[in-house]
Amino acid sequence: MKRQALRALTVLAAAFALSGCLGDAAGPAPGVQRSRSLVADPGVVHSPLISSLLHRQTILATGSAFDQVAQSVLAASSRGAEAELRAAKLRAEAQSKNWLPTIGPSISLTSLGQVVAELLVNQVLFDNGKKQAERDFAKSDVEAAAVTLSMDTNDRIYTGLSLYVTAEKAREKAAVSSRALTNMTRFERIMAERVRGGVSDASDLNVLRQKLNEINSEMSQQTAAANTAIAELNAMAAGPLDQVRGISAVGQPDAFAKPLTVLLAEAERDRKVAQAKVERAGFLPGVSAGGSVGSNGTHIGLKVQAERMLGLGTGASLKALETTNEAAEAGVGQAEENANRRLRSLEQKLVALERQKQDTGALTEQARANLDLFQEQFEAGQRSVMDVVGIYESLARSEQDNVGLEYEAALVRLDIARARGALANGSEI
Repeated sequence: MKRQALRALTVLAAAFALSGCLGDAAGPAPGVQRSRSLVADPGVVHSPLISSLLHRQTILATGSAFDQVAQSVLAASSRGAEAELRAAKLRAEAQSKNWLPTIGPSISLTSLGQVVAELLVNQVLFDNGKKQAERDFAKSDVEAAAVTLSMDTNDRIYTGLSLYVTAEKAREKAAVSSRALTNMTRFERIMAERVRGGVSDASDLNVLRQKLNEINSEMSQQTAAANTAIAELNAMAAGPLDQVRGISAVGQPDAFAKPLTVLLAEAERDRKVAQAKVERAGFLPGVSAGGSVGSNGTHIGLKVQAERMLGLGTGASLKALETTNEAAEAGVGQAEENANRRLRSLEQKLVALERQKQDTGALTEQARANLDLFQEQFEAGQRSVMDVVGIYESLARSEQDNVGLEYEAALVRLDIARARGALANGSEI
């Protein structure tokens, strides 16, 4: 056994020596740090893409209502994408050692009924860049998994925040309807007294009561919408969020940060290019050193061969692989175009909402001033109850519209942050 072990070491030494003499194209070049460091040491990042993800900062202020919702939603996440990232890291770590020799046993039964056991050793010396492409593929796989995790995290936070904003908008609209109901009820009592005294017509009272029923129905609908959104939010959160109130001011995401969809397209492009290099290397001859150690002695030799046989379709296959780079780059360009179009659309929508909010705010103030004037004229006997009711109804609609625009603008800001991966700190994902 000692003699066989010594022979095995001899085979390994010979394989490494040949690898060094031929300028091992399969292993990492001298002075170049292998990408496996990214996987082996999570604290050191050697990928510009993952580094950009790690340095992204959230626009949610710490301790704010939005931050409380985001933290609770993340705490309850199953994070399936995180498991895929861990698997991709392990695959990359395994591929980072693919340039080392491979060793395995071989047991066979001869025609004479004898069992022959050997230890086989193989070292790739030259493979047209296949091993390096395999390592690049594994690295790109990690990057794609990292971007997917960031996208899933931001999507989950946005989903939770959109439910929270929907609930808050419904609560605010219900509060506006409640105030309107209180004031309209006061007008209804006045109208009822005037009808009883024969001053006003009963039809006006019926119209006023119909308006009360409509306001009450609107308030009930908004309350139900708020309860539904909160129930759904609590179902995806770590704890109940019924007591969280208000919307928070959010910062501006980094305008130079690439959208996550573009980063994913870049990672997939690199992965496709690496896969094409692996397939192309299979058509070209490579050199490997191999040997065996067994009862029949030690054997060392060189082997030159291609993994894939040549055929009539080989030329077309090689041309197809050459176009992979163009197709992958075109995919990145399309992703950039789509992301830019979506961001420009959201930005213009936000500008329009803010302008509408200003206009609606001005209309609300004007309606409030008109209401004060009509109430003074009503008390002076110059206006009827229905005149005042009409102005108050207009004020309530303006307040409802103003509330809706405020929360819609908040959702658009959160959507822009989601696209740029700014709803969570990259280092905490």
